Amino acid sequence: MSVLIFVELENGQVKKSSLEAIAYGAEVAKMTGTTATVLALGKADNSSLEQTGVVGASKVLYASDEKLTHENSLAYADVLTQAAEKENSKIIILSKSGLGDAMAARASAKLKAGIVSGVTELPVINEHFIVTRSIYTGKAFSSVEIKSDIKILVVKKNTIDITEFGGRATIENFIPTLRDSDFQASVVNVEKASSELSLTEADIIVSGGRGMKGPENWQPLVDLAKALGAATGCSKPVSDLDWRPHHEHIGQTGIKVTPDLYIACGISGAIQHLAGVNGSKYIVVINKDPEAPFFKAADYGIVGDVFEILPKLTKAIEDLK
Repeated sequence: MSVLIFVELENGQVKKSSLEAIAYGAEVAKMTGTTATVLALGKADNSSLEQTGVVGASKVLYASDEKLTHENSLAYADVLTQAAEKENSKIIILSKSGLGDAMAARASAKLKAGIVSGVTELPVINEHFIVTRSIYTGKAFSSVEIKSDIKILVVKKNTIDITEFGGRATIENFIPTLRDSDFQASVVNVEKASSELSLTEADIIVSGGRGMKGPENWQPLVDLAKALGAATGCSKPVSDLDWRPHHEHIGQTGIKVTPDLYIACGISGAIQHLAGVNGSKYIVVINKDPEAPFFKAADYGIVGDVFEILPKLTKAIEDLK
């Protein structure tokens, strides 16, 4: 018996959000007196899989079938179910994402498992099994008891700190049964955004709004992002005006992000934008309007002209380097 953790891969490497899920799963395994087993699908670098042992995994089930190269929630959920049955796993953990939520829902139906998404803390395990989840776009928390024999937890990013234990995980080839019905729709082409960093995986995001006054004024923001090793984002009006690509749109109707640091430049802070960023650990707001709503949600605020402040911040960071 083991706690089973599904990991997402990018360019053969385990994503940071999945490393957090492994660390979470390893703690749950300690609490239940079991071990943590990782499930990886598609093309993966073996050294990256072995390194999951550093954050608590004891074993990796690796299904490398060519059909699993591209994300397919139908097939992936089926494989997850088979892995859970093989390992006799009563607790299954995924990181919260579009893929993770879709897989968890399908696996829940297949396994007759209770499911909680947006989990933010380790469970309380005694005669009951209670987890805390984020609700109302991060504005409140709910305690949920799972009574089913099998439990699926979808963990929100930045839930648990990654602690390195040392050691390597063993890799075991896993050959699941793949059903043709799961591949009726197939990926024929993948075009990745030109941005060097994925918004959903970035630790730091520098984002701009209409206060940047136009696409021709974006370079100071890009320079700051480069100095910080950050991804760039924008508010909905900016993407609607085609100042920035639509894949950079952050908010309730765009991408929801949970970085360690979110820097908002010239963004007023409409509730739809706040819904997409309030999972950030720290929020810094730069705006010349001291009454901008975003300041109420900020951990740190700078009242001033972004075109004066951004170059100074960039220079200060480069001087520190």
